[in-house]
Amino acid sequence: MIYFDNAATSWPKPAGVIEAMRHCIEEVGANPGRSGHKMSLEANKLVTGTRERLASLFNIDDPEQIVFTLNATDALNLAIKGLLNEGDHVITSSMEHNSVTRPLYVLVQKGVKVTKINCDMEGRINLKDIEAAINSATRAIIITHASNVSGTLMPVGEIGSLAKRKGLRLLVDAAQTAGLFAIDVKDMNIDLLAFPGHKSLMGPPGTGVLYIKDGVNLVPLKEGGTGSHSEVPGQPEMMPERYESGTLNTVGIAGLGAGLDFIKSEGMDKIRKHELDLAERFMVGTGGVKGIKLYGVKGVGGRVPMVSFSVGDRPAGEIGAILDQRFDIACRAGLHCAPDAHRTLGTFEQKLVRFSFSYFNKQEEIDFALASLREIVETNMPAPEGSEGCGC
Repeated sequence: MIYFDNAATSWPKPAGVIEAMRHCIEEVGANPGRSGHKMSLEANKLVTGTRERLASLFNIDDPEQIVFTLNATDALNLAIKGLLNEGDHVITSSMEHNSVTRPLYVLVQKGVKVTKINCDMEGRINLKDIEAAINSATRAIIITHASNVSGTLMPVGEIGSLAKRKGLRLLVDAAQTAGLFAIDVKDMNIDLLAFPGHKSLMGPPGTGVLYIKDGVNLVPLKEGGTGSHSEVPGQPEMMPERYESGTLNTVGIAGLGAGLDFIKSEGMDKIRKHELDLAERFMVGTGGVKGIKLYGVKGVGGRVPMVSFSVGDRPAGEIGAILDQRFDIACRAGLHCAPDAHRTLGTFEQKLVRFSFSYFNKQEEIDFALASLREIVETNMPAPEGSEGCGC
């Protein structure tokens, strides 16, 4: 299997991630922060260690401003629904994932006003359009750091400067960049940063994070056991317990910590360069395959290591099914849970095939994929029988 679906979940994981999770479940196993015995204390140490690694990576002063969640969607729901109230106005873009657009859709029904800034055909946003949309009721700007469809990087630092100047909160969805591109929450003026642990941070599914800047108060989405201040009838005010009700995914968090160690040992710059080199090799190679159209910015200077493309006028789901069943290439074909982005790019009906690369992919895999696409085009290869050609 050639795995080109790392924008959804990275695979394979570094060996240290598997080892850390096995150690946690076999040797630690207890509930962190709930008891005073050695196993519980060791579990809490694993959680705290991962929190501290994350704080270091994103230049966060206090590790306790980091909240563990189920995934980036969970983190974004907490940030969006916990921050905005009836009468508030929020600005976002037309390239957002459903993890942002769906919570905002729900809040619109409750009196929140939303302005979606239209991006261009390469997925880029104009800072002047954001500034022009600000009014007296505007409370926040919500922006993806990079589109999961076009791969286009957004100017988060510039948007952060604008938000600070206008007294607005900035929430950044870093699902496609955390662990791969440098993110400094202070330098970029980020108030809320949401990201998953299972993509470029190399951790397992079931792990996500929300950074909450000191002074930002969110309404919790849930209440319950926190292991501290149990005598208080309501949710404790202290961080991170205010937003971490219930037992944490200690095994997953241990794996995430090991993923962070891998990134540090290999070097983020080295990892990113390898993945972008693969993306560039693929983009250049498609020039020799008739009918393939690439989307997003030209070259790899302003994108993450993913490439979305169409093959003539064929439905993306058909191409994805052929790649999977005939060539053993795993990719994502469809709307990528970002219908607004496809409307922006003009690909809502046909949808797109997406290749997203990882540190563990090789040049030979890129070359094989290019040869496979060439064969599909030149032979007009049909989709396998019984395949529905899912375009989700």
